[in-house]
Amino acid sequence: MTDPLDRVDLRPRVQAVVDGELARQREVLRELGSDLDHLVDEVAALLSGGKRLRAGFAYWGYRAAGGADSSALVRLATAMEFFQAGALVHDDVMDDSDTRRGRPAIHRAAQAWHDTRDWGGDGARFGEGAAILAGNLCLAWCDELFAGCGLPAEELARARPVFDVMRTQLMGGQLLDLAAQAQAWAGLDAPGRAAQARRVIRYKSAKYTIEHPLLIGATAAGAGPELLEALSAYGLALGEAFQLRDDLLGVFGDAALTGKPAGDDLREGKRTLLVALALEEASAEQSSTVATLLGRADLDDAGVAALRAVLTSTGADRKVEQHVTEGAAAARAALERAPGLDTEFRQALNDLVDVATSRTS
Repeated sequence: MTDPLDRVDLRPRVQAVVDGELARQREVLRELGSDLDHLVDEVAALLSGGKRLRAGFAYWGYRAAGGADSSALVRLATAMEFFQAGALVHDDVMDDSDTRRGRPAIHRAAQAWHDTRDWGGDGARFGEGAAILAGNLCLAWCDELFAGCGLPAEELARARPVFDVMRTQLMGGQLLDLAAQAQAWAGLDAPGRAAQARRVIRYKSAKYTIEHPLLIGATAAGAGPELLEALSAYGLALGEAFQLRDDLLGVFGDAALTGKPAGDDLREGKRTLLVALALEEASAEQSSTVATLLGRADLDDAGVAALRAVLTSTGADRKVEQHVTEGAAAARAALERAPGLDTEFRQALNDLVDVATSRTS
């Protein structure tokens, strides 16, 4: 299988737009002096990597609905990458994460600038503030790219409502995630814990990762209601499978590939479906282990191993793996129902199922 993101050289084309947009924004900021250079450098480093899935789904959604390839389409697709960058920067602040893609998270990098210069005030607070501003810049630049991508005004007008819903619902999903960690599933039974975990998945990840970028592209190109309905079903099923794979990697993945320390989700106390399913089958002793260790910032390798043992011995990891498989199958079934898709575009979206779910990073 040739990755659909490589068939049209989408990754280097997206990177070229990223580089051009950041160069333009550096000029906008130049009159403020050099204080912003470090922050833009960190954003540039964050945007130099990644899977480009969101750009890919926006691109192939547009093509699937009959739109032609163009530099304007690639600029629209690249707006999704700036949106994700803003979300990641803010997410790292909220989760107090140390790393992202093998580098210090932006709030940690900004804290280091503060501390090495012996500036006044609290370095951690400075870093968090700087990172929030960096994330806000990414969100602003996302909007600029969308509005100025060069697609016809009527196409952007069609896509704008989906674009706006994506941005609003992701912020709501982030708050759902924060609330789930703070409430620690208090008062919820096993079905309630699983339902809450799935709700967070849908609104914090599944929609903005796949469904919304796909629909932004397809709506811009003029897709009809039947095609949009099928693409929405495909995107939701695949988006949830994507995040469930992410949850497994967050606990069992290779840090050299994921760019984050193994077990980070456990230290952050993520109330994932993986944990919810483990608690359904856990003994009293295992439940106590989860209650004691999950969410401890000082969780060491032994603690990570103890929690992993609960997740595997209860079969939760295998159940989540099965959910990933079922989500991928549901996405393919929805794609089969999609009317009027050209063979090339149907194949591209079908191949993206594997790209999103069979991954190690």
